Amino acid sequence: MTGFWRHWAISAFALAVTAWLVPGVRVDGMFALLIAAVVLGFLNAVIKPVFVILTLPATILTLGIFYFILNGIFFGLAAAVVPGFGLAGFGSAILGAFIMGFVSNIVGGFFPEAKQGEG
Repeated sequence: MTGFWRHWAISAFALAVTAWLVPGVRVDGMFALLIAAVVLGFLNAVIKPVFVILTLPATILTLGIFYFILNGIFFGLAAAVVPGFGLAGFGSAILGAFIMGFVSNIVGGFFPEAKQGEG
């Protein structure tokens, strides 16, 4: 369960950095930030894998570029669902998803997961 909290905190931090860096991404307060991190985590863990498989031909034909569009779609979907989390447009969604993923990977690298069996 500790991994969930760690991932949630990293996602919330990455979203805060994204909102600070990308002019078209808006998060109104800490509550919206935390809820948006949960919604993004849910969408990316449960629904997105199905869409990745369904859109695999488009991703292959575009040499992977369509995957950025898919990330933007899910980032925009989270913004549509969470009050207080907004986007200026689809370009902001794509750039926001890219920046959030980048920041999340960088920060997550500083906090590696503990192996099973270690205290």
